[in-house]
Amino acid sequence: MENSSSTERFQPVTSVGSGIGIEVTPDLYCYTIQIVNVIFYGIAGEGNDWVLIDAGMPTSGGKIKEEAEKRFGKNNPPKAIILTHGHFDHIGGIIELLEVWDVPVYAHELELPYLTGKKNYPEPDTTVEGGMVSKMSFAFPHESIDISEYIQPLPIDHTVPFMPNWKWIHTPGHSEGHVSLFRNEDHALIAGDAFVTVKQESLYKVFTQEKEISGPPRYLTPDWEASESSVNILEAMDPAVAITGHGVPVSGEWLKENLTELKNNFKSIAVPDYGKFVKDDQ
Repeated sequence: MENSSSTERFQPVTSVGSGIGIEVTPDLYCYTIQIVNVIFYGIAGEGNDWVLIDAGMPTSGGKIKEEAEKRFGKNNPPKAIILTHGHFDHIGGIIELLEVWDVPVYAHELELPYLTGKKNYPEPDTTVEGGMVSKMSFAFPHESIDISEYIQPLPIDHTVPFMPNWKWIHTPGHSEGHVSLFRNEDHALIAGDAFVTVKQESLYKVFTQEKEISGPPRYLTPDWEASESSVNILEAMDPAVAITGHGVPVSGEWLKENLTELKNNFKSIAVPDYGKFVKDDQ
């Protein structure tokens, strides 16, 4: 298991929500680290079973472990870590965590090359239309990590290990193997970066966490056609509550109306006017 700049290089960007946790449902707790959310699945309580979804910004392992201990007690590692995808801001703390938690990690099969040291992500697009964070993205690491001894593909039957009644949905576009998680009984959605609830390209909006439906972060999204298809899939599932990789959790009529608006107007809301991943006919 090797460290890389994707887990070691601290990124000096944050938001007013950093360090704040929100209990979205009794068993879903969203905790913000700088500009990204990690999710704790499980009923709070000393010794209760739980699962971690995503692993935060580089060097954030200690903060994640500390928050987990507050919610589930000390010496109580998760049953597993589930990754929506392997970008630096979703795996930044994972090597630190695996050094203290000997637990399996699951991701989509198409994401495994980026998590086993075989393939790097495309470099962020600093030219893309949208705002200052895009221009800063040259500093964001895109290197793969190697957690071969821990990583496993998600089950082909779409179940989610240690998360009964949840299923994973392949929602590519932002990355090849991006997944979202959905629970049919209450229509709870963990969207990853398939869509987000903050304009992630705008430094001001990232800092203030102004609530706004948006497509995946533009500077790290190489396939806009697949991204649009993924939003269509998630909108059709009619989620009642959604936790996204960036921005505040949302629910009810606001979620329904705005997700439908994103689906109906994806090209004008989500797709940038220009950038290296934007086709001429988009």
